[in-house]
Amino acid sequence: MLYDIAKFLHVTGVAMLMGNITVTAIWKFFADGDGRPEVLGFAQKLVTYTDWSMTVWGVVLIMSSGYFMAFSAGYNLLEGWLLWSQVLFVTSGMMWLLAILPIQIRQARLAKTFPEHGVQADYRALSRRWLVWGLISTVPLVAATWLMVVKPG
Repeated sequence: MLYDIAKFLHVTGVAMLMGNITVTAIWKFFADGDGRPEVLGFAQKLVTYTDWSMTVWGVVLIMSSGYFMAFSAGYNLLEGWLLWSQVLFVTSGMMWLLAILPIQIRQARLAKTFPEHGVQADYRALSRRWLVWGLISTVPLVAATWLMVVKPG
């Protein structure tokens, strides 16, 4: 029963993480295309809110339930699909921490200046970088999800 609860929490965490990063990229892309300072400022604020409420908690659920299930089932964390899933998950997380998060922080600071200065070219350039890094960092997450479902070898 505990294993089934952990599995449910794991799938819930994956849905939270993958759903948030996908939906956020789509609505931020359209908000950036709209170009109005009030829309961009609101979208930037929501990126921060949803990262803390959905992405971070999705990661917590994935990691805590995933390790619980692995230990309960007697899996070796350093072999095969489980090792590569962890490597891909950490790779994506490092891209988020080292590339995406600093961009979001800079964008949030710039968004606070929109009422006085409007949307600046710096913000738009950061938006493009955010989208590119977001797409790149999603690839290892999709691959890790595939490994978790298929469990090859």
